[in-house]
Amino acid sequence: MTEQATLTYERYLPWRRWAEIGFWVAMIGANCIANSITTLMDFRRGDSGVQAWEPAVWEASSAVMWLLVVLPAMAWFTRRYPFQWGDWRRQLVRYAAASVIVCLVHVVGMVALRMLAYRTQGMTYDFGPWPRELFYEYLKDIRSFAYIVLTMEAYRLLLRRWQGEASLLAEPDEGPPLEPVDRPERFLIRKLGREFLVAANDIEWMQAAGNYVNLRVRGHDYPLRSTIGGIETRLDPRMFARIHRSYIVSLDQVASIEPLDTGDARVHMKDGSALPCSRRYRQDLRQRTGAADA
Repeated sequence: MTEQATLTYERYLPWRRWAEIGFWVAMIGANCIANSITTLMDFRRGDSGVQAWEPAVWEASSAVMWLLVVLPAMAWFTRRYPFQWGDWRRQLVRYAAASVIVCLVHVVGMVALRMLAYRTQGMTYDFGPWPRELFYEYLKDIRSFAYIVLTMEAYRLLLRRWQGEASLLAEPDEGPPLEPVDRPERFLIRKLGREFLVAANDIEWMQAAGNYVNLRVRGHDYPLRSTIGGIETRLDPRMFARIHRSYIVSLDQVASIEPLDTGDARVHMKDGSALPCSRRYRQDLRQRTGAADA
């Protein structure tokens, strides 16, 4: 079951970006069309002079801002600051502030697009009194904001469960620990309800990803909830080296170091990966690995 799930996940990866884009385009597009039709029907019941194209412009301008501006920004924000219930008060303040910014960006961009569309028809778009209309739009946007955050977090949780998630092994294999395990030799991987151990020396390299660090093990990534600095202090410096603000490598897995004109370098790993190396780490890495510049 686990092997089949791994194979399915690997098959999904090349399509992941298109699947994510397709999901949001379908969701927001369907909402745009439905709202355009219902809004026009409401105006027709009241014998309004609103033309048929106007509700379409209103909804399309909103959809364009969500798809092209707001969603990418929210994806970055939720990766950088994932919601954690252990610090929920601070998180709520941060996310509430983000929701206000999202609303302002959405509304300002939406109104600008509507003004341009109306101008092409020789008309003028009137948004109405800004304080009142902004408050009205915020009441709608905060619901969309919450839905998008929950959807993104649920999707990432699903991906982590699908590919497997790592944690530090806090005690030895047998018996209670005699002292704190400051430099763990193994990591615990949880994957689809099963657990298995990965030796530290099997890890090829690590990459920071928000509040997670992805452990690269034999072609697979296992996210570990930690910062890159936090995990660095727990690793054996004889086995691992920091090469960049976002990367740590296993010294045994370094194949060569390629110098760049900028003074930085590119580290070629035995698994075929090429990782960035900042100039501040380059000389130390060369001395510790004994690798000659490529």
